Amino acid sequence: MLNPSKEDVLLDLYCGTGTIGISMAQNVKKVVGIEQIEQSIENAKENAVANNVFNAEFYAMTAEQWVNQNGSIFDVIVVDPPRSGLTKDVVNFLVDSNAKKIIYVSCNPSTLARDLQIIIRENIYNVKKIIPVDMFPQTHHVEVVVLLELK
Repeated sequence: MLNPSKEDVLLDLYCGTGTIGISMAQNVKKVVGIEQIEQSIENAKENAVANNVFNAEFYAMTAEQWVNQNGSIFDVIVVDPPRSGLTKDVVNFLVDSNAKKIIYVSCNPSTLARDLQIIIRENIYNVKKIIPVDMFPQTHHVEVVVLLELK
């Protein structure tokens, strides 16, 4: 759904061990991954090397710290937050980012709905596609992937 170009710089917020960013690295100019758990960042760096990805940088800090300290511009953004969803600082960052596309991966449809309502209220992004993914059949858990595009 993201369909990035080789000129795009991708931000992977809540990147964990870097799986999403690393899988996208061959399609973009650069990947920046942010995760608060230091061991996950060490694993992301090892995963990048193991997969011959050399255009990815990973930083151990909270998403909130990063969005409040960093002034970089990103063409495309992927967020995969915890069940609690996005904080106000991260939502504000996304709304103000001017990224062409944002992918929101959610494991909690109720916090996803809350966050999307705030993001689209600003009338800067449109929800283009929503795909539910039943990764855990016979349970009530569902993952949801949403594509937001700049108007």
